[in-house]
Amino acid sequence: MARTVDPYLTGPDLVVSKNLLQDLEALATAAGQDPADDEKDIKHLLAINDPKSPEFVPTVFTTWDDKDLNPTINKYLVKPYTKIAMGIVRHPTDVVFLTHILLYMTVNLSSAAYLYYNFHWYHGVVHTVYTVWCAGAFTLLMHNHIHNGGVLKKEYAWFDLSFPYLLEPLMGHTWDSYYYHHVKHHHVEGNGPDDLSSTIRYQRDSPFDFACYVGRFLLFIWAELPLYFLRKGKSRLALQSCVSEMANYAFFYFMATKVHFGASMFVLLLPFGIMRLGLMIGNWGQHALVDEVDPDSDFRSSITLIDVPSNRFCFNDGYHTAHHLNPRRHWRDAPVHFLQSKEAYSNGRALVFHNIDYMMLTIRVLKKQYLYLAENCLIPIGDQTNMSKQELADMLRTKTKAFTEEDIRQKFGIKARSGRKSGWASWTEKIVGGLSGSLSTPMVKEATE
Repeated sequence: MARTVDPYLTGPDLVVSKNLLQDLEALATAAGQDPADDEKDIKHLLAINDPKSPEFVPTVFTTWDDKDLNPTINKYLVKPYTKIAMGIVRHPTDVVFLTHILLYMTVNLSSAAYLYYNFHWYHGVVHTVYTVWCAGAFTLLMHNHIHNGGVLKKEYAWFDLSFPYLLEPLMGHTWDSYYYHHVKHHHVEGNGPDDLSSTIRYQRDSPFDFACYVGRFLLFIWAELPLYFLRKGKSRLALQSCVSEMANYAFFYFMATKVHFGASMFVLLLPFGIMRLGLMIGNWGQHALVDEVDPDSDFRSSITLIDVPSNRFCFNDGYHTAHHLNPRRHWRDAPVHFLQSKEAYSNGRALVFHNIDYMMLTIRVLKKQYLYLAENCLIPIGDQTNMSKQELADMLRTKTKAFTEEDIRQKFGIKARSGRKSGWASWTEKIVGGLSGSLSTPMVKEATE
């Protein structure tokens, strides 16, 4: 089946997609078609990221590229704005971050304030829907913020450090929780045995296991994260994460009971619940396919997506393997890193998909549609190019199998034995994880379409 390239991909993603598909066509063509010119593509991607290059292109918007803009508007509005913004953002490529901050500080904040001033339920519905629409981009904006200590230049540090505290509760986050959970915990553990959001103990194509995974996070993360830090001897982080989370809950309670319940429901509570659900759906998709032989490998415990939602609207979030290899890698460098490391990805047996985002990948896996993924989404690299579609589907299925504690001891070694679980963590894992493991549906032997 011929592969199609989504024309709405970002410019760098178009380069990467065509590069990989050209490699596949070269392997499949008896006439000996030349593989992709990696050196040429890498040179181009480096140039558009280099402010000193005449080919340099900053990212200003997520919806439109420079070529899509009206020439008059581009010349008299966008270009002057871009010039000013490049003097404010930390990296000249990142004008889009300022664009989004201004958008949230005007539209989202104003809408929220007006709901408290003059509440109407239909305004509340529209506000929540719009907030959820913005949630992915905001989360990945904050993702860059927390990994790099901000996104603006030092002279604007006061604003760079303060705007998250104003916007996070409006966009479904609690104060600093993303930083504590993602940077200080998830990237330390890397989906390993001590990662509270690890997927390895779950049957990852089981809807019941998925429900247990989400339920555990929603119900217990407020307690488990501080207890995790205590187990690791990081009492300061335990206190900070607990205080910030409890302070945010107190803020929610005050706004709902003392100010306006209806407005708080649409402005704070619904975005909070939807965001936490979305974070877990996304993390499940990012780590649903874990290698059964070497689950501790960054190449084999995460995936790469070349798609519009993840990379155009969420700042190259699809390059998740690249992010785990170097959490502080600049988001614009991910595509060029991928091409520069194509051989390492192939040798590492990494998984690369296109035309699918994390949410749909989660759904396809939960529906056990491995053959669909193999035929339509997986871009085979390395040894995978010698496998049939059915073999690829079977290979994907094996990567969703839950790891037993014995598997974990063998695959992760001392990491599986580090730290004694607290009573609370042991109890929640026993109730939620144990129940999940005992009731999981056995693996289906045939890939379904």
